[in-house]
Amino acid sequence: MALVVSDNVPDFEVGIACEVFGTYRDDLADPWYDFRLCVTDVGRTRTQNGMRPDTPYDLAALAGADTVVVPALPNGYPLTGPGPDPRLVEALRVARADGARIVSLCTGAFALAEAGVLDGHAATTHWMYTDVLAERFPQVRVEPSVLYVDEGDILTSAGRSAAIDLCLHVVRTDFGSRAANELARRMVTPPHRSGGQAQFVAEPMPARADGLAELLDWAAERLDHRLTIDDLARQAGVSTRSLIRRFHATTGMSPMRWLQGRRLTLARELLETTDLPVEEVGRRSGMGDAANLRHHFIRAVGVTPTAYRRTFRR
Repeated sequence: MALVVSDNVPDFEVGIACEVFGTYRDDLADPWYDFRLCVTDVGRTRTQNGMRPDTPYDLAALAGADTVVVPALPNGYPLTGPGPDPRLVEALRVARADGARIVSLCTGAFALAEAGVLDGHAATTHWMYTDVLAERFPQVRVEPSVLYVDEGDILTSAGRSAAIDLCLHVVRTDFGSRAANELARRMVTPPHRSGGQAQFVAEPMPARADGLAELLDWAAERLDHRLTIDDLARQAGVSTRSLIRRFHATTGMSPMRWLQGRRLTLARELLETTDLPVEEVGRRSGMGDAANLRHHFIRAVGVTPTAYRRTFRR
């Protein structure tokens, strides 16, 4: 197994891969991984925080690897800064042609996409950049809400700690659930997390233009009421058609979608900060009874309200 380290890569994902694959654990599986740290420039490559990997292996070692792991790319990319090292992109093409299993963590998916490895495949990356990945590489089927995607011999993870989920999944695939579960216990992390990365994405608050601010405040104070488009139009003193047009111009969405988003945000806040029964959370947020709240919560966030509370309740 070859882990690629190029200049200025974040230490976090590199550390995860080293911990999971690079620490020899023959008590869990014998043999464990033959792990090799491969750098773009031996003796000169430095990580984001200035660490210089001590390894004799460069990108040429990828050609003989069974599995190649690409961690996150330098911070700021893909919005700013240079893209993946062209030498890495070419080495990935060669490794893939040789039949290697390719694994990316976080924004490492962009290196795979540049190499054409993801063409025609489903993939994911950090939720902040899934739209960018989909726009820049339309031939990739981007899955924005999951923690990782397993396409057999091409695997991609979402952002940051989702790299742990994918690395443990690789161990589970290679050595079975017992080895993966025991490794997770030693790392003091769940062997499998429910849901996807949607549960970690804050609901954005829309911009508020003159003329709708008072209406939005009025509606936000009455989320537990049954509100219709006619109710909103009447309160704003405009026709329903005019209201819909102004809502799209101001918030980028329809009035009912805005209401649903605000209700979901309130439900999340109540689950995080109170011990209210789920039934009461549904009533106060305007999302109905517990069954209705569960339905909409799973659809939007990817987990049940109860599972979300277990993760985020302070």
